[in-house]
Amino acid sequence: MDIFPIRTDNDHRAAVQEIERLWDAEAGSEAFNRLDVLATLVDAYEAKRWPVADLDPVDTIKADMELNGRSLGDLTKVIGKSRATEILKRRRPLTLGMIRKLHNAWHIPADRLVAEYETTS
Repeated sequence: MDIFPIRTDNDHRAAVQEIERLWDAEAGSEAFNRLDVLATLVDAYEAKRWPVADLDPVDTIKADMELNGRSLGDLTKVIGKSRATEILKRRRPLTLGMIRKLHNAWHIPADRLVAEYETTS
């Protein structure tokens, strides 16, 4: 099994792609074991690279965008163009509707999006 530590975002991206390829591996098979080890390595890298506990809702969105290769354009498709820019610049708080849309579209845990955070006036 040729598995290596995940030290960079490129290593992470490659590991996630391999996990997606192995996702339906049969339990107990060599492919399943590889999937299990890769998932553990990816989880450890993500916890170190994007520590969830320290992120407010805006940083959570930004981390999700970076982690999943999403752009501002992707965010605008979910919550609207002017709203997306205002949210990322902290000029406007997330609304309940935006939180629901992000949760449903991107599967961001809603509890990560409901915390209060400072906005700039």
